[in-house]
Amino acid sequence: MKIKQAVFITSVASADKFYNTNKPIIAVAGKSNVGKSSLINMLANQKKLAKTSVTPGRTRLINYFDFGEFVLADLPGYGFAKVSKEEKKKWGALLESFLSTQKISLLLSLVDIRHDPTSDDKMMINYLYHYQVPFALVATKADKLGKTKIKPRVKEIATDLRVGFADILPSSAQTGFGKEEILGVIEQAINVEIEE
Repeated sequence: MKIKQAVFITSVASADKFYNTNKPIIAVAGKSNVGKSSLINMLANQKKLAKTSVTPGRTRLINYFDFGEFVLADLPGYGFAKVSKEEKKKWGALLESFLSTQKISLLLSLVDIRHDPTSDDKMMINYLYHYQVPFALVATKADKLGKTKIKPRVKEIATDLRVGFADILPSSAQTGFGKEEILGVIEQAINVEIEE
């Protein structure tokens, strides 16, 4: 799959504003600062499509992007400590509403390959099983590890999250590592949708 062009569509802060489209929806979720914006920019072949920030918790809305064959929904980062309980509740409700009401072809659930999955990461996976959302796990920031350490870390994360080793795609937005595999999984999900 080749992404020829990707453009920003809109940002929404509430469930009644969810973007309606006939295109397949690919969602991206993960805790704050896991590298969602960087991954989106890598897939789009652009540096500034999704705004990256050193400050975690920047994505507080659902941001939609048109990727041609599909619409990508960037979900708010979860698990960021420096926001009020009220704000966290709002994000949680928005996420849950999105997962339970939107027809999602595939959700890319991001975890940082350097760290063990958090309780929030585990809760997200449970949500996805509960709402029967098809998902793939992406282990970001693989460039921060030596090449020989990637496979063992992926195995540890798979065990921790109780998923298959093959279900986790290591990637690096810095080097482009894993990009083709992620696009391949997206393409498969879109083709399944077309066949249904």
